[in-house]
Amino acid sequence: MHVVELRFECFDNTTITAAEKAINGLLEAYRANGQILGREFAVAFKDGEFNSRLLMPEKSSLAKRFSSPWVERALSELTDAKLLAPREKYIGQDINSEVSSSETPSWQLVYTSYVHMCSPVRNGDTLQPIPLYQLPATFNGDHKRIIRWQIEWQACDELQMAAATKAEFAALEELTSTSSDLFRRGWDLRGRIEHLTQIPTYYYLYRVGGGNLASEKARPCPRCGNKNWLLDEPLLDMFHFRCDSCRIVSNISWDHL
Repeated sequence: MHVVELRFECFDNTTITAAEKAINGLLEAYRANGQILGREFAVAFKDGEFNSRLLMPEKSSLAKRFSSPWVERALSELTDAKLLAPREKYIGQDINSEVSSSETPSWQLVYTSYVHMCSPVRNGDTLQPIPLYQLPATFNGDHKRIIRWQIEWQACDELQMAAATKAEFAALEELTSTSSDLFRRGWDLRGRIEHLTQIPTYYYLYRVGGGNLASEKARPCPRCGNKNWLLDEPLLDMFHFRCDSCRIVSNISWDHL
């Protein structure tokens, strides 16, 4: 990941309200297209210009060729707020985040956790995140829908990791059950991505609990009952099961490893 500073200069008299609306609209459009990462973006006003420091998947993430229709519209609306197009100042590579995938994968997967800010679509060969703007738009011109799914998955993951309230059990049901709303939406998005990219795309199904290691190894695919989905060696040192029919990967319960 990379850090950049955007600077917005005024070319005529404007108001904080108009500038705030235009800048935040652009940042939200960038976010919905996967061009910037995170949920909240500080925008500072000093010496007649507005500044925002952002995290991006790649150095070129804000290039015009990646813009969605909503990004193009938001850029044009800066003019109405009497703002020039943003100037970029590259800060450097973020040492605390992952390097984005730069190669076409042989397979990919939908995977996230509550500690990840990066793309939830991963290169199946390396587990590196694939910037969403590198994929065809999933719905309505950008990737809002899969980003929304990611936020919901992460919220459930954080609840179950905290293990402090009864909400933990409802969250676990969403993460681990193939009949949950979270699974249904994520699995459908997985299929959409596979259709658009023509690359086999899998869904990661989280697993905890279970009786013991032996029963875990013997458990079938929870969606189709396939008993032969246990792998000889775990994929990427994480995924012990793979069902090619259902496009699901999963792990032996973390309680027994």
